[in-house]
Amino acid sequence: MSAQTNPSESGLNLELGVLVGFDGSELAAQAVRYGAIEAERRRTVLTVVTAYELPTMIYPNMASIPSEPEDEKARKQAEKTLAEAVELVRDHPGEKSFLTAPGDAAGVITTLSADAEIIIVGARGRGGFVGRALGSVSTAVPAHAHCPTIVIPHHATSAESHGPVAVAVDGSEPARVAMVTAAAEAAVRGAPLEVIAVLPAGEEWLYWYPDLELSSEATARRQRQLTESLEKEAATLAEQFPDLAVTTSVPVGDPTETLVGISSRAQLTVMGTRGRGRIRSALLGSVSRGVLNHAEGPVMVVPS
Repeated sequence: MSAQTNPSESGLNLELGVLVGFDGSELAAQAVRYGAIEAERRRTVLTVVTAYELPTMIYPNMASIPSEPEDEKARKQAEKTLAEAVELVRDHPGEKSFLTAPGDAAGVITTLSADAEIIIVGARGRGGFVGRALGSVSTAVPAHAHCPTIVIPHHATSAESHGPVAVAVDGSEPARVAMVTAAAEAAVRGAPLEVIAVLPAGEEWLYWYPDLELSSEATARRQRQLTESLEKEAATLAEQFPDLAVTTSVPVGDPTETLVGISSRAQLTVMGTRGRGRIRSALLGSVSRGVLNHAEGPVMVVPS
């Protein structure tokens, strides 16, 4: 692993702070700019990393061996790509670190995440950190990372947006962890927090509550119950974060569609890796994947 640091640094900082994956794409550049704002907000180091695959070097004869080793060529290309990120944050006033690392992109950033406060990646890009499409790196990293991951979609608003921080909860333990993390995020940003429990309409909510009958009265009753539960959660958060403005809501509808809509007005939408869905053992739940696929603003996935 190689590193470039700003002149004031004496060496690679063990605490990676805000860790951003960069592959040279426009969306990755947006993630770097977003990461710089996050690092300044958190008063921590900004670390940008570019991964490169080590080629399989099999040569049939001596004449076919290239003059420059292919692994060295891949490393130099990664450093060239990383130099673009250096220029993007040249005016960033805080501590900066730039790394190249050999290996699978998702594996590299997941390993580094053990020493990071937060990860930021674009939803998709050239094939490095942001993969061929959402479902590769931008799904693998949130599912396996040791710290929260923020995924930046194409239509993301600025990290300096004045919208609320919204968190999706469903009564599961991962959702509770996400709620507390979201409260801390809102406090850091000076933003209000919205705690949202989406009650699926019709047969969908039988996956959560199989003993309830299908009727408008049952839906209304369950909505009241969830509202009361969320208000208690909000009161607990108010004790932990006395300066935080917390609101709650229990909309009825498709969870993925509802949260995607909320992401268009929230400066950050926070979710756990998985909740109370049908496949609870999945590393990344269906709602989390669906929101990541279609979000219109930054989405944070919090590991349990």
